[in-house]
Amino acid sequence: MTEKKWIPSNNFIERTRLFKWMQTLGFNDYESFYQKSINDTAWFWKEVEKELAIPWYQPYDQVIDASKGIEWTKWFVNGKLNAFDMSIDKWARHPLMKEKEALIWEGEDGECKRYSFRELAGEIERVASGLKRLIIKRGDVVAIYMPMLPETVIAMMAVSKIGAIFTPIFSGYGSEAIATRIAASEAKLVITADGFNRKGKTVLMKADLDEALVSCPHVERVVVVRRLGITTKKDEREYDWNDLLSKDLTNSTEQMSSDDPLMLIYTSGTTGKPKGTVHTHSGFPIKAAFDAGIGMDVKHEDILFWYTDMGWMMGPFLVYGGLINGATIVLYEGSPDFPSPNRIWSMVARYKMTHLGISPTLIRSLMKHGEKWIPSKLASLRVIASTGEPWNDDSWLWLFNKIGKKQIPIFNYSGGTEIAGGILGNILIRPITPSTFNAALPGMAAYVYDDLGKPVQSKVGELVLTKPWVGMTNGFWEQPKRYLRTYWSRWPATWVHGDWAIVNDQGYFKITGRSDDIINVAGKRIGPSEIETVLAGHESVHEAGVIGVPDFYKGDAIICFVVLSDQFSKTNQSEEILLSYVSSKMGKALKPRRVHFISELPKTKNGKVMRRILKNAYLHNTLGDVSAIENKNSLNEIAILRERK
Repeated sequence: MTEKKWIPSNNFIERTRLFKWMQTLGFNDYESFYQKSINDTAWFWKEVEKELAIPWYQPYDQVIDASKGIEWTKWFVNGKLNAFDMSIDKWARHPLMKEKEALIWEGEDGECKRYSFRELAGEIERVASGLKRLIIKRGDVVAIYMPMLPETVIAMMAVSKIGAIFTPIFSGYGSEAIATRIAASEAKLVITADGFNRKGKTVLMKADLDEALVSCPHVERVVVVRRLGITTKKDEREYDWNDLLSKDLTNSTEQMSSDDPLMLIYTSGTTGKPKGTVHTHSGFPIKAAFDAGIGMDVKHEDILFWYTDMGWMMGPFLVYGGLINGATIVLYEGSPDFPSPNRIWSMVARYKMTHLGISPTLIRSLMKHGEKWIPSKLASLRVIASTGEPWNDDSWLWLFNKIGKKQIPIFNYSGGTEIAGGILGNILIRPITPSTFNAALPGMAAYVYDDLGKPVQSKVGELVLTKPWVGMTNGFWEQPKRYLRTYWSRWPATWVHGDWAIVNDQGYFKITGRSDDIINVAGKRIGPSEIETVLAGHESVHEAGVIGVPDFYKGDAIICFVVLSDQFSKTNQSEEILLSYVSSKMGKALKPRRVHFISELPKTKNGKVMRRILKNAYLHNTLGDVSAIENKNSLNEIAILRERK
């Protein structure tokens, strides 16, 4: 097993929420507690909602109802609650918490706004009343196409307060992707901004929305936040955000059934249109709050920041994971390295953040700027969390050694939009090793299966779940058959997540790639991230992307795309050096066919490398929806490489 880099002291362990909670429930060791959590599902999730102090308008009759099959499990049957109440209102009514900070926002231009729980509840109340004036009612869908602004959180909470459903849309999408999601959700209202700042430039969102709405005639109203102060041409259905703010406040919050929809998050599949994952009032918020609070040790008055967008699941995770636990959440509008590469670290220090969430790609992009931007100390920071993609050891160790000074644990976290949080994580009462996960999270019955559907250790297989969990998507919006086909069709009563993983005899997991990305070279299956990790270990390589392409003899051939480190330049020998390097590390059978050198990999705003797009560009296939790609010029560079082959 890889060397343990972070080992919690007994004193540290005993201070964690997880350990204290385990002891309250009669457990001192994680393994026995974990087994109880997956073997007695109803007991476990009942204890979770009690620990999180979820407020109920009407108590539930039973925790779990799987009478229609595990695929359609219902939770907290006949209970009534509201995500706004559990996130905001319970604290706004609390005499010791109401004046505590709930939200801090920083614009890329340095503007800052702060809200207490009481102030935030008041703003939400005004917007909720305004939504009712626009004839938005319980069960209607409201699309929120917004950057990371305070109004984004206010809007989503106001929508849920009146019993409507919100669907967040990534702020970097183009008109086609926006239209697809609005049309699929049949949203009656869209809330947007005129634009926002990124890398010192203005991004004009409203123009893209206007183009999208041409094909969305069912949208009845548009509300615009004037972030940039730009006046756009209005039609009869457009309102300013300030027009929405009402003086006639509604005091009632809709009492929602546990399984009433709260939110639709659309996530791209490898084929077909985006999937609208359905999350309920008792689902996503409770799972996110549990993973943040008990898993990552977020406590009252901690300060949680995740560099993300509300259109990705980590945006809502930040909101519910922080606020339900009585913590302060931080939203940031712009680029993490503007105007200088230490922007993130300066924010951590300025706001005394206790918890920071990043992606591995973000860290790799910051590494290339050198060590002069590394902070001397981040005194407030207790936990660094990461998600989005697998790590390579070099970048993980850079973060651990240089930023965390070998003292701050890295909570590696993997799950997904359909999970409402994580399957695997680094619980803070066990040692942590580079790039891995030290446990399946409590309540998540995770295994690695071989092709026959049998659990295996120390071999790559499919990551699966065999028990239901709070937060699991309640199907796909108006596509129940697609939901069953996507996750439940391979083995009976088994969720197949779509990740290749490996677990050792000590329970440490590693994600090796998406199973739909898997490369099969003459019967040898390899995840692309495994080869990317090897390449990243070479001194000349800054980062790499790997795909498999059809090969007549081997089935797949390995093609690598490499971005060189700043101090290295391509030479006539560069490709052969790296081909030999990978061959020496992985074996001759897994020697790549080619290594191509490019200036940048195609990535989303969140820094996720899009291998599907990379492969389609290289093979000159139809690219599909590329609106999430921030650096589209990289696709032309990749296509030309294929032509020269």
